[in-house]
Amino acid sequence: QVQLVESGGGSVQAGGSLRLSCVASGRAFSSLIMGWFRQAPGKERESVAVISRSGGSTYYADSVKGRFTISRDNAKNTVYLQMNSLKSEDTAFYYCAASTAVDLSIHVRWYDFWGQGTQVTVSS
Repeated sequence: QVQLVESGGGSVQAGGSLRLSCVASGRAFSSLIMGWFRQAPGKERESVAVISRSGGSTYYADSVKGRFTISRDNAKNTVYLQMNSLKSEDTAFYYCAASTAVDLSIHVRWYDFWGQGTQVTVSS
């Protein structure tokens, strides 16, 4: 079992920045693929960014490329999401997730463990 705890959400004006953090426990962090997902009211949960076990490979949704950066610190059991140039359409509940799959995946169904989420609100 893996426990994930997110922090760093909040309210910001358009153009601003936030950094989300997610601390994992319960399993060797370096054995997990990690991802950030988000869900806006009335919409399906969607992938934002994922990162491989070593941190050497990443994937970003087109909507956040060039603005968001995912990173991880295996020594601290933590994955981060740096969000810059935020837009109102980035407003959503953001979830950290962990996968034990063999390959890096962007699909929600491949993620076995989820955090409780943190709200990000961007006002224009």
